[in-house]
Amino acid sequence: MGETVFFSVVIPTYNRKPILEKCLKALEAQQLSASSSVTGYEIILVDDGSGDGTLEWLEAHKDEFPHVRTFHQNHQGPAAARNLGVEQALGDTIIFIDSDLVVTENFLQAHAYALVQGKEKLAGDRFFTYGAVINTCNFDNPTSEPYKITDFSAAFFATGNVAIPKHWLEKAGLFDTRFQLYGWEDLELGVRLKNLGLQLIKCPDAVGYHWHPPFNLEQVPSLIDKEIQRGRMGVLFYQKHPTWEVRMMIQMTWLHRLLWGFLSLNGILNERTMAPFLQWLINLGKPQLALEIARIFLNWYNVKGVYQAYTQMQKIT
Repeated sequence: MGETVFFSVVIPTYNRKPILEKCLKALEAQQLSASSSVTGYEIILVDDGSGDGTLEWLEAHKDEFPHVRTFHQNHQGPAAARNLGVEQALGDTIIFIDSDLVVTENFLQAHAYALVQGKEKLAGDRFFTYGAVINTCNFDNPTSEPYKITDFSAAFFATGNVAIPKHWLEKAGLFDTRFQLYGWEDLELGVRLKNLGLQLIKCPDAVGYHWHPPFNLEQVPSLIDKEIQRGRMGVLFYQKHPTWEVRMMIQMTWLHRLLWGFLSLNGILNERTMAPFLQWLINLGKPQLALEIARIFLNWYNVKGVYQAYTQMQKIT
């Protein structure tokens, strides 16, 4: 029979009930071939204190989701939720996805195949497989979205769509729960996994469609807030791993200051001055393009947030 694998798909969720339903249905519809190395799978859903009736809905529809095991915690963020999921997982291999990801029916099979191939190639399991994530704002039919250049990710370890032997996560020490605001908790764990010698094996056949609502101007304040949070968490990341590589990742370099300062005309191009142009693009049916252009000022907020948090940190220490 060779290598076999039992997957635990760990999903943290917080107030995502409509898309979570699609996420779980797609996981229940997995097609495993007769010769598959997958002996079985479970879905570990960790509710991070949702207030939208997620748990009640799951309880009412549990017959539709035979693979789902549900756990609940007070709102502590995705790092703590994923840790709880790993601790409760029965599988030898963990797959992390987010609750707004809708996968194709050969998703588990593709990860399993890549894991078996990787083991043969590297003569061991010191690696993880990383699937493809395609962004979409099509709620009715998320898996119809084509791959776009903006879907490319250079991240080493990101929890959007990744499969990894459970024992490496435990050896690395799981997610650092001090990352309570938005961003970096998965990439920081990635640095520790890299230090343990783990390699990344791309698995483009394991496709997940990451849904988000179409961009509109009402989202801008919360997107700015996320960038400021990401800046603060970036400094925590740098405190733990004070390397040039991490500085580049969190945009804490003179290069990023120069780039985003220049592109935003030192903040003249901002959410107020660009609103009419962004609205015009949205009216033309180009919300994705509008979001990419909004990243000019969003990145400037991020860079300023990083330096602000870094200055505060130096005052404390």
